[in-house]
Amino acid sequence: MASKLDARIPAGPLKDKWDLYKNSIKLVNPANKRKHTVLVVGTGLAGGSAAAALGELGYNVKAFCIQDSARRAHSIAAQGGINAAKNYPNDGDTIWRLFYDTIKGGDYRAREANVYRLAQVANNIIDQCVAQGVPFAREYGGLLDNRSFGGAQVSRTFYARGQTGQQLLLGAYQAMMRQVSAGTVTMFPRTEMLDLVVIDGRARGIITRDLVTGKIERHLGDAVLLATGGYGNVYYLSTNAKNSNVTAAWRCHRRGAYFSNPCFTQIHPTCIPVSGDYQSKLTLMSESLRNDGRVWVPKKPGDTRHPSQIPEGERDYFLERRYPSFGNLVPRDVASRNAKYVCDEGRGVGETQLAVYLDFADSIRRLGRNKIEERYGNLFEMYERITGENPYEVPMRIYPAVHYTMGGLWVDYGLQSTIPGLFVLGEANFSDHGANRLGASALMQGLADGYFVIPYSLGDYLGGTRIEAASTDHDAFEAAETDARQRIGKLLSVKGSRTVTEFHRDLGRIMWDHVGMSRTKDGLEQAVDAIAALRDEFWQNVLVPGEPTTYNKNLEFAGRIADFLELGELMARDALMREESCGGHFREEFQTEDGEAVRNDRDFTFVSAWEFTGDPRTSVLHKETLEFENVKLSTRSYA
Repeated sequence: MASKLDARIPAGPLKDKWDLYKNSIKLVNPANKRKHTVLVVGTGLAGGSAAAALGELGYNVKAFCIQDSARRAHSIAAQGGINAAKNYPNDGDTIWRLFYDTIKGGDYRAREANVYRLAQVANNIIDQCVAQGVPFAREYGGLLDNRSFGGAQVSRTFYARGQTGQQLLLGAYQAMMRQVSAGTVTMFPRTEMLDLVVIDGRARGIITRDLVTGKIERHLGDAVLLATGGYGNVYYLSTNAKNSNVTAAWRCHRRGAYFSNPCFTQIHPTCIPVSGDYQSKLTLMSESLRNDGRVWVPKKPGDTRHPSQIPEGERDYFLERRYPSFGNLVPRDVASRNAKYVCDEGRGVGETQLAVYLDFADSIRRLGRNKIEERYGNLFEMYERITGENPYEVPMRIYPAVHYTMGGLWVDYGLQSTIPGLFVLGEANFSDHGANRLGASALMQGLADGYFVIPYSLGDYLGGTRIEAASTDHDAFEAAETDARQRIGKLLSVKGSRTVTEFHRDLGRIMWDHVGMSRTKDGLEQAVDAIAALRDEFWQNVLVPGEPTTYNKNLEFAGRIADFLELGELMARDALMREESCGGHFREEFQTEDGEAVRNDRDFTFVSAWEFTGDPRTSVLHKETLEFENVKLSTRSYA
């Protein structure tokens, strides 16, 4: 269909767009801010920073999280760092280079304006976090230290050992709790959003369920901010926490918010391999390890010798061989795909043969064990606890796994969805990463959206919109609560013979086999049919024990798997439509002789935005054409 989407990108030169936007927006005076209630769903980096910033400005904020504390948000799992172009190493970095690396890393499938703004405000994030006391690593002279990450030839990643996400989250959490103490933010822990309430075409509230008591509640607001993370758990096995889900975003999609680029899924190259059929999740090992670890496999297929017995001449450092300019620091999609290639050739290592080595022997000899321990000690300890192997003495075994989702709800330049009043932040939106996210950019986007973008764009919306008086007695609240209760009742009434976990595991196999690291037309068509059939079986044969008015994890997960079963089909349809290979979306039919991705810029330089019609089988595709005025579309090369 022709695009009906208005991204509301400011006019003017790229470097001036954000300033022009801020200079032209509507404002809300301090006294009037206190009259507005804003609902923030999700309290990770994006939601926590937004709640803190808006509370500080004087808005009345209600913040909702499914965890018992916002400190448990999945943002804590981010390990390696956060990008900013401060150029402390004096190695040539600039805001333009950060912008260009991000656009290129996303395979030219992101908006120039959004990505440049992200690069601009990144420096402010570092200053903000230092002021909050985030313990970034420092050099001997006192400046903040930087390290390299994939997809860049400069060192621009700020870090706190292997705990960067946790430390940044604690900074945002403390800022938010300051506002809780001040009375501007009210916290609702152990609370799940079940539906969005739309009144007169605007997002005005949410329906929630208390995960402990089962109580259904209505919450009214003048705007809703969704910051609920990504949907990688649709694959069952991923690096995401088990609580990570798509439900809040998907219920917004069902109410009219378009879902963009759902097939753009990031496969992280540095994860601990699967070890058994009943494993429930995978563990990420930070990409920062590729700074000092060398990736290799035996040259000879079927070589099962201990790595210490394989001489240097019989090792294939395949990333260094294929991509000499970037070596082990190629972007994640490139590294993941190449790991799959060598394992498919029979050169994988470990019991399953689905792993490659990440070897630190050279760095330990060159820098000493103490320096490696200083940089990665907690990561090495985590690896040893999980695998029983000491990575100081033997190479780590790693393999790609689902990690991050670049797709999400469509938003304009101001982070507003196709439903006025519904704003989407962080990984829950599609906006800044295109077809592939560079390492250390997730934390950057989450904090940029929360601290530095939404305070302006929300003020513009509230200052320029007449918000009609309403209450939770409105018919729209009644209808949304009725829908939520009926859905819960339906899940409990099926009383079938298969558990929620069985259905989730079956969906995960379909997704990984056909909508995973490598995709084909035939496989995607099979996936569409198989997911639809599994969804029908789910509603006829799922077993959800327990009651709706108690702490019931089975019921909680059943609702989420029901949404995954709809999302999974849309992901397959999106991948089937996009007849090209770009970033995390690799179609086997579109590749060079040596396995590199082949983009189709003539036909697919657009953002896909899917409209829900009542049935996943009939979702309608809209397109936002991407205009590139400042960068030249070119084949990504890291050689």
